[in-house]
Amino acid sequence: MKLKTLHVAISIALATSALSLVGCVTESEVASGSGLDVKFTAVELPADSITKNVVQATPSVEINSDVQSLSYTKLMATGETNNGETFGAVKDYLGNPIQFADTSAYICNGTNDGVGSGLDYFSILQKGGNIYMVSQFECQIGAMYKSELEQDAITGALSVKANSLEFIDQSPEFGGFVHCAGQTTPWNSHLGSEEYESDARAVEASADPVTGLTGNPYYDETAKFWANDGTKLNPYYYGWSPEVQVSDTGVPTYMKHYSMGRFSHELSYVMPDKKTVYLSDDGTNVGLFMFIADTAEDLSSGTLYAAKWNQTNSTGLGKATINWINLGHADSSTIRNVIDPDGDVTTNDAPVFSDIFSTTAPDATTGACVAGYTAINTTAGNECLQLKDINGDTVVDAADEAIASRLETRRFAAMKGATTEFRKEEGITFNARDSKLYVAMSEIARGMEDNMKNGVAETKYDIGGNNDITLDYNKCGGVYELDVAADALIGSDYVVQNMHGLVAGTPTDYSANPALSANSCDINGIASPDNVTFLADSDILVIGEDTSKHENNMIWAYNIKDKTLDRIFTTPLGAETTSPFWHKNVNGHGYMTTVAQHPDLTTDLNGESEAGVIGTFDFNK
Repeated sequence: MKLKTLHVAISIALATSALSLVGCVTESEVASGSGLDVKFTAVELPADSITKNVVQATPSVEINSDVQSLSYTKLMATGETNNGETFGAVKDYLGNPIQFADTSAYICNGTNDGVGSGLDYFSILQKGGNIYMVSQFECQIGAMYKSELEQDAITGALSVKANSLEFIDQSPEFGGFVHCAGQTTPWNSHLGSEEYESDARAVEASADPVTGLTGNPYYDETAKFWANDGTKLNPYYYGWSPEVQVSDTGVPTYMKHYSMGRFSHELSYVMPDKKTVYLSDDGTNVGLFMFIADTAEDLSSGTLYAAKWNQTNSTGLGKATINWINLGHADSSTIRNVIDPDGDVTTNDAPVFSDIFSTTAPDATTGACVAGYTAINTTAGNECLQLKDINGDTVVDAADEAIASRLETRRFAAMKGATTEFRKEEGITFNARDSKLYVAMSEIARGMEDNMKNGVAETKYDIGGNNDITLDYNKCGGVYELDVAADALIGSDYVVQNMHGLVAGTPTDYSANPALSANSCDINGIASPDNVTFLADSDILVIGEDTSKHENNMIWAYNIKDKTLDRIFTTPLGAETTSPFWHKNVNGHGYMTTVAQHPDLTTDLNGESEAGVIGTFDFNK
């Protein structure tokens, strides 16, 4: 996903600064499912000023020969009020609403003066006989809200209950940051993300010793959470996986899982064992990670792994076997104590980058390092690093590695030999029936090429690194399929074994056709795939877009067996699709969530990000 105003150069800007998606279906229910034959009625490509400026959704679906009418239902849009709260308004660490210079409310919608993209993901949680919606917002100051949903007993239609909107306080964990994609976990909690973590090395080098500010607007924006006191701001506060658990009485509890590592979290995706979690890393020269929790339904401690791509084919999206590099075990309590030794979030006593690594300049020609230092190439570029004695016990040992593996996960993974060359690594979902994981890659570029940038010779993304991935540039991106199997050594039945291209976008020149000239990827195929969700026990992989290569972003239903693509949702101009997610059984009704994020001000959504559902589906007929 991309933040407004920094989607082109996010890595540069910040450098200077389930069970699967099927609600609460159990693993056994998936395994013994009825076998769903699903065919959507496609929507037409937006072609005029009306269809380009509204939400379009598939009007019907055929499930096992039963034709069901569908409709799109708006739930809530940014700026709307309920229970005295404004949906998407951000607050500081004291609970005070943050305001713009004109004293208007700072609302994360992606189209005003705020830094960010707007509403991103919302979950639907069934707790204590009630239905709740937890929503997260993709701004530098990341807000979260909880509301209760009402469900029509006959039709299943959902609506937000009056006087139920509640702001979720994140201040005990330093506030939130760029909340991107998420998952409704198998235990009915909201598992979120913090994307585009700031480069702690660059922050240390540029921070003013008096104000704490760097001059980088994207890092400095978060100081508004600390009532404009930049000395309270630290890059190690952000870049984690947050979780919101809602009690049977509707009380939300917020936590961050420091044990799962710090990087640009697009999505943390829990597998059916409720212990294995795959974590995608969005940006340039990033990694792919796997976390094995010690205890099911508890992500506060466990072992972190990083993927190593061993390429076997360079055609198209490529093929590779995957092995997993152990980054060590850690628990959230220990890591949090490193970030906040005195237990007071209002006093910044967190480490700085130079507390963790010694650095020296790499050779400008080869990228190599002098003895004692390790050459890597990550989002921060080519570096030479040496791990320090972080905890002050006079030796560099496993305890120091555990800290480095969580605070500087991507760098540490690269030092251990993992692949940090993926580009725009986005959503994850799982097909339990066929034991297939799916990962979207919005673009095949830069580190995924062979010393290239967008097809032109450029060494900066590979110099000093492994150069594990050597593929041809594809600006339209693609979705990968990954086989999972049991691994006794790792201790999980859901360990990825390999990775290969499943479906790719196709660059297409429409310059000779004025009606389509705003598109540069095939209008009948995917472009910049973002979040994905699999309809359990069917052949349908749903693929959402975050693209400038289609004039209107779209959501597609891709049949993994017959390889057909049906366009099932389009957003208004300017909006990306976020949050497609299956909730297969909510009191007998099925829904797919959608978000139209940061639509143009001139569209019917008036620049406000909107949450909605497509439904209702009946999977039991």
